[in-house]
Amino acid sequence: MDFPEVRAARPLVDTGRNPESDRLHFRCSELADGRGELVEQGFLGRLDGWMTNGSLQLSPTVDDTREDLRPAHVDPDHARAGHRHVLATRETLDLMRLRYGDDFAGSAQPVGYGEIIRLDDVAVSFHPAGHVLGSAQILVEDKGMRIVASGDYKDQADPTCAPFAPVACDVFISEATFGLPVFRHGDPASQIAKLVRSLTLFPERAHLVGAYALGKAQRLIALLRAAGYEAPIYLHGALETITRYYAERFDLGELRLVRDVPKSKLAGAVVLCPPSALNDLWTRGFPDPIACFASGWMRVRARARQRGVELPLVISDHCDWDGLTRVIPATGAPEVWVTHGAEEALVHWCATQGLSARPLHLVGYGEEEGPSDTSGEADHAHPGGHA
Repeated sequence: MDFPEVRAARPLVDTGRNPESDRLHFRCSELADGRGELVEQGFLGRLDGWMTNGSLQLSPTVDDTREDLRPAHVDPDHARAGHRHVLATRETLDLMRLRYGDDFAGSAQPVGYGEIIRLDDVAVSFHPAGHVLGSAQILVEDKGMRIVASGDYKDQADPTCAPFAPVACDVFISEATFGLPVFRHGDPASQIAKLVRSLTLFPERAHLVGAYALGKAQRLIALLRAAGYEAPIYLHGALETITRYYAERFDLGELRLVRDVPKSKLAGAVVLCPPSALNDLWTRGFPDPIACFASGWMRVRARARQRGVELPLVISDHCDWDGLTRVIPATGAPEVWVTHGAEEALVHWCATQGLSARPLHLVGYGEEEGPSDTSGEADHAHPGGHA
């Protein structure tokens, strides 16, 4: 993907760690109140993002009703219920209501991409992250200093969300879920072709495709339709609510619920389900099911074998190594903070490119596309807490 040219940003004045705590700080006379004091960043072992004067949270990892919340998107390690005030894209707010109920926050304010919200002297704006519908990078700007918290992002084309847009900044806070050179996802169309080919070769078998309820399942449906697959696609009940929301905005073709059809009648069908359901009693009754799983982790064959996946599909809603190393230079940021994954490898790569970089180790920050069943799949599988 070609990015528009962006301006180079200024480096920080000085960076360092507070020796008396594990909290990341930086010193800059241009930030906060301009007095040149140590300005505490929002990496307090529970936040992903930037906080100034205790007023701003981005993607918290614990519930905290005292602060305002600007979630990057609605995954449970980015957006949780119980905050007094929430700023987010309209789609993220809608999805939070679906997941947590109408009273998920004291108040909620929708913010459009590119719209600037001012909090005292600080300007906050949201920019497409390309991760899932409504996902956003968050730019915080104060006295000329620009910090972007990426949240989860990808630069691959995705028909179900706005494309990633690089934002010029002085500091880029990047995820690194797949921050190792081994992770190269390739063209998702080729993975869909594998699935369609298997359907042709094994018309007597149901194809159960494990996919996260938010974003991944709907992207797979759109990719199947783009590949010319016109048959009904069947949904596990846990995927229904969010998929119906997507279907109001995108043409996903005919969708049916598994519970409305005898499982024995689903030979040759595509059935989408939460990844955890692939090893559940729910799979009983399908005709000779083929377990498929769509995830960037399927690049590692051992993980596919461990999960009993017969047809791994390397399709991810996160950047792979090539994507990460494309996006970081595109921001023009001389300073990069890396979190949520294989930080060390990406920090090393940044150093080879002449960039100042450091890892951020956040306690409680989980992988929603994690390698195990304890990685947030339950939250992804059950919108609004329903089984």
